Amino acid sequence: MLHGHGDDAYRYGQNFIADFSTNVWSGGEPIGLKEHLFRQWHRIEKYPEVLGESLAQKVAQHHGVAPGQILVCNGTTESIYLIAQAFRGKSTTIAIPAFAEYEDACRMHQHQLEFIEWDDLFALSQLQTDLFFICNPNNPTGSVFLQLAELLGKNPETLFILDEAFIQFTRSLKTAIPLLSQYSNLVILRSMTKAFAIPGLRLGYIVANEKLINQLKSFKLPWSVNTLALEAGKYIFDNYEALQLPIRQILKAKEDFVTQLQQQAILKINESHTHFFLAQTNVGTAAQLKQYLISQFGLLIREAGNFRGLGEKHIRLATLTPDKNQLLLQALTQWKIHCS
Repeated sequence: MLHGHGDDAYRYGQNFIADFSTNVWSGGEPIGLKEHLFRQWHRIEKYPEVLGESLAQKVAQHHGVAPGQILVCNGTTESIYLIAQAFRGKSTTIAIPAFAEYEDACRMHQHQLEFIEWDDLFALSQLQTDLFFICNPNNPTGSVFLQLAELLGKNPETLFILDEAFIQFTRSLKTAIPLLSQYSNLVILRSMTKAFAIPGLRLGYIVANEKLINQLKSFKLPWSVNTLALEAGKYIFDNYEALQLPIRQILKAKEDFVTQLQQQAILKINESHTHFFLAQTNVGTAAQLKQYLISQFGLLIREAGNFRGLGEKHIRLATLTPDKNQLLLQALTQWKIHCS
């Protein structure tokens, strides 16, 4: 899906006062990163490392795994398409609603696709599928699934592709990376763009057993991760503890925002364990609301009807600062008046 994601402000030719459509951390890039990259500018005169080996070393050290268990990628999207290509033609199940690129990548590489609703995961036991994609915490809902280890153990012939792009935005779930020492049927996708607010640099990595990583390497394009992205990744891991999100503050702000939205009764809010959440408009459609907010208030939201399993009234909202949240609350009041 080339279009239809959040953070599509560039398509409208205007400046936005607040962007609720993207679930990237709104606090900006890590302190000191910009200056660090300027100091590394001379490195673009040479090709980057073919596989981002020096960053892979730092990632491996951070997670306590072998360097051969890490594959640095051009964002999680490259990771998804690499996996779909490496397992071309396999049977694949996707837990929905979900990031559209799982399905798009699998269709590109002729997988036999099936889908399972998120709520049905909790009663799931045996699987008849080669691959299973699950985003945990889930995008777009912010839901979490705690029974992964049980599924891994009961389905040793199924390869589980676990997307942890938003693991740093919840306190309800810990990374599954320690499970890699017990289960060979697990691949973990990690993003560095969300929590560190660098989506324009495109950076992520895969963690899996060395056999699977070597299999994926055989399909990977050389130099897919540029020099400045690699330098950004190394800076982040060198300063990792100092750059962590203020997660308690973020989730408290989300709860306050949700409470205020619920009091308006304009949106129906779904429970979420992250700073973003799914909602349904009780007035008009998501497309109408999005266009109204753009034209009248310079605010951007994520129309979510193109997530499989969702409909024309669904939107996804990310929590911003209290003053920006107030702008949306005020605009929604005007939306209700406009539609009455």
